[in-house]
Amino acid sequence: MSERRTVVLVDGENIDATLGNSLLGRRPNPEERPRWERVIHFAEKLWDQPVVGLFFLNASAGHMPTPFIQALLAIGYRPVPLSGRPDQKVVDIGIQRTLDELTARANDPESEAVPTDVLLVSHDGDFAPQSEALLGTGARMGLVALREFCSTALTSLGMTLYDLEDDVNAFRSPLPRVRIIELDDFDPAAFLR
Repeated sequence: MSERRTVVLVDGENIDATLGNSLLGRRPNPEERPRWERVIHFAEKLWDQPVVGLFFLNASAGHMPTPFIQALLAIGYRPVPLSGRPDQKVVDIGIQRTLDELTARANDPESEAVPTDVLLVSHDGDFAPQSEALLGTGARMGLVALREFCSTALTSLGMTLYDLEDDVNAFRSPLPRVRIIELDDFDPAAFLR
């Protein structure tokens, strides 16, 4: 059997919506979006194993953002453009099915699949049941999100939360976040600029 690997599951729709609706109050500009290659680099260093990045996209409108897909391919992601009915959350369903498949493989003693750990990049609690099932197999699982916007359904599962800005360093410039600061980390100079 091969060595372990990390699969990064990116819910780009959720990250973009959280940035736009909860933080910026408008659609994020390209320079305000995460540098997705930094997420891959973070994942490689985290558990020191090969990484497969899957970036889920909603292609239900019948077209794909070709320049963005080319950029994802260039930095090492496998784009997963999904299409479905208007009442389906295709990105969520795609990630849920992927987590289910990873759980099934981990629970199959005859599976020849590479043992897999997961980094889920989302704030969405819709993935809690599948994440809990995967954690039950002994796989390592981490969560990458903006800490203050993450669903408690996910954070209550006990997986480590890596902040997209602070831990992963995925942004080129600081985000306008208001969050709790540990007193030992408080730097008054940052507030006096």
